[in-house]
Amino acid sequence: MSEQTLPSTSKPRSLNRAIWAMLPLILLAGVIVLFLAGGAGLPSQAGLPPIEELTVQRVRLPAADELIVEVMNSGPDPVTIAQVLVDDAYWTFSIDPGPELARLASATIRIPYPWVEGEAHTIVLVTSTGTLFEVAIPVAISTPTFDLSAFLNFALIGIYIGVIPVGLGMLWHPFMRGLRRRTMDAILALTLGLLVFLLIDTASEGLEIAAAVPGSLQGLILFGASTLLAYLLIQIVSSRRGAKAGEAAGRYSVAWMLAIGIGLHNLAEGLVVGAAYASGAASLGAFLVIGFTLHNVTEGIGIAAPIAQDRLSVGRFIGLTAIAGLPAILGTWIGGFAYSNVAATLFLGIGTGAIVQVIIEVGKLLLRHGQRESQSAATWPNIIGFAAGLAIMYATALLVAV
Repeated sequence: MSEQTLPSTSKPRSLNRAIWAMLPLILLAGVIVLFLAGGAGLPSQAGLPPIEELTVQRVRLPAADELIVEVMNSGPDPVTIAQVLVDDAYWTFSIDPGPELARLASATIRIPYPWVEGEAHTIVLVTSTGTLFEVAIPVAISTPTFDLSAFLNFALIGIYIGVIPVGLGMLWHPFMRGLRRRTMDAILALTLGLLVFLLIDTASEGLEIAAAVPGSLQGLILFGASTLLAYLLIQIVSSRRGAKAGEAAGRYSVAWMLAIGIGLHNLAEGLVVGAAYASGAASLGAFLVIGFTLHNVTEGIGIAAPIAQDRLSVGRFIGLTAIAGLPAILGTWIGGFAYSNVAATLFLGIGTGAIVQVIIEVGKLLLRHGQRESQSAATWPNIIGFAAGLAIMYATALLVAV
């Protein structure tokens, strides 16, 4: 008996699916063409003045007789920069690639002006339509050049505000090993308090910088999206490690996540400090360095708290310190040499999402300890520890206000 081959219907079905996938795109293109051709019945916009927006991304002072202004056209219409005023006087300038900026285009304006160190200066950009955009230099100071000396100086700042405080805080680990369970829970609650402070600090800084991002780049959306993605990524990593880890390994997992979250916060902190130092807005004297050390030393205590009952090898001590502290060096380099509000918004968003996830993990650890002893985690020692964490971070933050 011969077999009969049934006709295949897979190709026609695939063709139909492709047609249905392309049809909405074709119709959408047609609608756009129709609108551009006739305005779809809307009143004509011809003859109306253009909407001009310029965003100053950075002002650099590389030499004693030169100002460099980096701008971007953040508006919907082209902008032509026609004139430049410095301290109420018209000044010659050159602009690269050219005076006319299309939407989202950037340009570098070089102004040969003998600025005075330590004094304030005002730059005004005048467009071809007469619109004025003012740029203020509160304190004129030479912008660091990308050389070995500046590279090492910014690295030293990062070590002071990141690596040293975290390492000093983690040196309390041997002391914490001999403490009772309830005392350790209070220290974990203190860790929770400092994390909540870091969350508020990072989020408020991120929202402030996001507001300075050009509207066309949607700074608030960048901040929110990076926060959510960072939270989800760390949640996936922590859930996979938690599923396979034993009790001791689970505690180390929390410590590593704490180090990552604090490291991302320190990266953003270094970014802001580096930018402030490069622009002359921060005077990094001995008092400020001491302030940062006091402010961040509790971060090391927080990392060591979940693993206080475990032995901490030298390798793990160095690893946790490096993860939490070294990002501050990277932050100072980026902030000092290539600061960008967009990059700062993304980093601060990532730091915010990471800290939220770490807060949840530390909270779970406290709840597990309470359930093990058949009591609530909201005990008076824990509440006092939480409040102490907030108070310590707030008090030391007053020393490092930039």
